Amino acid sequence: MKVIDLRSDTVTRPTRQMRDVMAAAEVGDDVYGEDPTVNHLQQFTANLTGKEAGLFVPSGTMSNLIALLSHCQRGEEYIVGQQAHTYKYEGGGAAVLGSIQPQPLDLAADGTLDLLQVKAAIKPDDCHFARTRLLCLENTQGGKVLPLDYQAEAARFARDNGLSLHLDGARVCNAAVAQQVPLLQICQYYETVSICLSKGLGAPVGSVLVGSHEFISRARRWRKMCGGGMRQAGILAAAGLLALQNQFERLAEDHARARQLAEGLQQIDALSIDLQQVQSNMIFIDCALEIQQPLIESLRQQGILIGGYGQLRLVTHLDIDDAAIPRVVSVFKDFFIRC
Repeated sequence: MKVIDLRSDTVTRPTRQMRDVMAAAEVGDDVYGEDPTVNHLQQFTANLTGKEAGLFVPSGTMSNLIALLSHCQRGEEYIVGQQAHTYKYEGGGAAVLGSIQPQPLDLAADGTLDLLQVKAAIKPDDCHFARTRLLCLENTQGGKVLPLDYQAEAARFARDNGLSLHLDGARVCNAAVAQQVPLLQICQYYETVSICLSKGLGAPVGSVLVGSHEFISRARRWRKMCGGGMRQAGILAAAGLLALQNQFERLAEDHARARQLAEGLQQIDALSIDLQQVQSNMIFIDCALEIQQPLIESLRQQGILIGGYGQLRLVTHLDIDDAAIPRVVSVFKDFFIRC
């Protein structure tokens, strides 16, 4: 039985073509700046996003962490969403390792932060308070795509209020494909962007942090301190290059399959799905808490893996084909017929 793993788009496996380019990658010592494939990936990603420079790092968590460490000093703070990955799902790294205070705010239903609430959260210039330095947004946020006009407004707001603006763009490529705009059109609003290569794009490892030459120079020092200085990393960078060059536009297939799956599952009375929130490759399902674990276990026994925290979450990706969608819908329906 072929396993259908819908827990996350992090579970993708490198394609045969990707394994071949990894094996053939030209390499050098990246800590010395001498790995040609890493250098190519970094500049390619910078060009794709309209930034001056890029930095290849092992993970999205490290990318966001060194961005925060480079933007903020000890005793300063960043404003971020309560459900944002940089705040909730990255081990508190900025606070633990950087003595940077998070100021979380509730996210709106569309994944945005209310800028009036952000304005109220900015601390006055007073020794009693941490100094507010940075606003962090996330795109996509829970699969939702931030509106372009909101991002433009957030950029103006940050400038007017003396804040830097960072994007956790782990799935920003999904956002660009969903909105049918170049990646540059989204990234132009941010001073720094973290782009994950190992989610929907399908590379096995890595993220790229992009920004100005001066910022990336600071971030490189933090990368070394955090243990992210890899040596012959071109083997991994080659996979990231292939992902950006060959597996970017195909994200639209994941979005179409997520929509098809959501529409199929919505037919089940015991499940509640807001189709307006299915904007990229994620589906969130509300159902009675007492049936969630039995449902997850029943699906697992039939080779279908799902996850979630409170809500069920299903994520389509490179390894989910057209045939998987009706099979998943059928197994869900069978469970609710029996229970």
